[in-house]
Amino acid sequence: MFPVKRLLKPHLSPLRATRGVHSLASVQSACQLPEKKRQGLLFPFSELQPYLDRQVDPGSFQLFLPSVEDLRHAEKLFTPTAKHQINYFTSAVRTDHAPVLKQPEVCFIGRSNVGKSSLIRALFALSPDVEVRVSKTPGHTKKMNFFTVGKAFTLVDMPGYGHKAPRDFVDMVEPYLRDRKNLVRTFLLVDGTVGLQKADLVAVEMCEEFCLPFAMVLTKIDKSRQGLLLTHLLQLRDFVKTQTQSCYPQPFLVSSVQFSGIYLLRCFIAHVTGNLQLGSKLT
Repeated sequence: MFPVKRLLKPHLSPLRATRGVHSLASVQSACQLPEKKRQGLLFPFSELQPYLDRQVDPGSFQLFLPSVEDLRHAEKLFTPTAKHQINYFTSAVRTDHAPVLKQPEVCFIGRSNVGKSSLIRALFALSPDVEVRVSKTPGHTKKMNFFTVGKAFTLVDMPGYGHKAPRDFVDMVEPYLRDRKNLVRTFLLVDGTVGLQKADLVAVEMCEEFCLPFAMVLTKIDKSRQGLLLTHLLQLRDFVKTQTQSCYPQPFLVSSVQFSGIYLLRCFIAHVTGNLQLGSKLT
């Protein structure tokens, strides 16, 4: 077993709320905004690019650069229909309690209070009846929560690590990351207001140890000054480049409040689960 018990401790958050569709939930609504605002929502790195030093290659932050049409096609996956239901499916404390599902799976993991459940709720904003548990108090997520997106893929909200994590967190999460055969991508969330933390480094080591394809997501970008955010982004880019082998080289920027980067992340999920080839229609 990977020796991470001292640093990793988790979280969750229960609160069910049926709500209306957010005004910025769709690409169409974002495209009705003025050009600069629209570009910042669809491709949030564009707001930081003018502040980059000339010696920094912006290409490393734009490796995944789909078209607006690609974003629209990917959005269909996150829009429920009579034949394409999006639901909270079940929860599990142990891998042997997890549902046996054949479709591709992605999971979200991060420190408590990193905004993980809020991000998942934003991703599912076009399906407002989906129950995503969010609370103001870190340390409540004690289980792995499974959401089925039709027959296309499953999304798993993992317990948070760090503050008030259950003592058996590693016993709960490590077997899932190591043994889940249909897991195609792990999303490791990093708080954009504080940057990469010690507990995050241990989570990275777990992904590297098991050779898991993963991607880094910088959350809460609306709460960080642009200069500080750019510093954290550059540090994260350099860390991924020099210290990882299994991580997608482009960090993703998101705000669950302003919806910046949500459309791009949806598109990346659609792509890595095999449901969208860029430049073609959704399968």
